[in-house]
Amino acid sequence: MPQVVIANRLRDGIVVFLGADRRWMERVQDCAPAISPEDAEKILDLGLQAERDQEVVGPILADVEQRDDGWFPIKRREAIRAAGPTHRADLGKQAED
Repeated sequence: MPQVVIANRLRDGIVVFLGADRRWMERVQDCAPAISPEDAEKILDLGLQAERDQEVVGPILADVEQRDDGWFPIKRREAIRAAGPTHRADLGKQAED
């Protein structure tokens, strides 16, 4: 199962994903997921190092699936985190549509 690292950026609390170029991206669609368990472990290690460097907090692996318009989290918790607050559709990433 493809996986990405999801975390919260410390300076503003925004949910971010570890991108293919090892930079933190605000959209999961901008990531290149790890396909193998070994690659997933490597990117999680990078996320944990970023936590030690106080860039992000709470890095975890999230399962993703590819759809017509990119990668999306499978589990509801990560899907909600990726989209933004659920209490107001005019806020967060869902407001950008």
